[in-house]
Amino acid sequence: MKFSEIVKIKFLSFFRDIFVYHTSSLEFRAKVIASVITIKDGINECEEKILEKLAYKTYKNDKARSELLIQITKEYISKIIEKNELDINSLIRNIDITLKNNKRLAYKINIKELKKFLVCSEENEEIHTIQKRIIEFLQLEIKEYSKSR
Repeated sequence: MKFSEIVKIKFLSFFRDIFVYHTSSLEFRAKVIASVITIKDGINECEEKILEKLAYKTYKNDKARSELLIQITKEYISKIIEKNELDINSLIRNIDITLKNNKRLAYKINIKELKKFLVCSEENEEIHTIQKRIIEFLQLEIKEYSKSR
């Protein structure tokens, strides 16, 4: 990653709460998507295309918000790969805690869209299996928190 990209990400991250409305929903979606993608060493071309389609589909009428979802998701992926502030287990725990505290976010998880990422890992059985398990975990979270709302 280029130095200028890192500076841009850090700047946007620092001021995100000021410049972006309803960041909790956007952040949550980014965490969920990143949890499925970051099983390996970053985002590949296949996953990037799916992420872009998902972001623009999620925020049809708001290009800036779509691009922000893509950027925040990539930010979480970078944090996990670099093992600076986050690992996949703590990200999944964070998703669970967030859902416990804000059950309405369970409706923001789109399993059908997340399953599209599985196509990108079909050649690697181990990664594919882990991604399936994360998606199964997210399905259980939806069942648990959408009924207790």
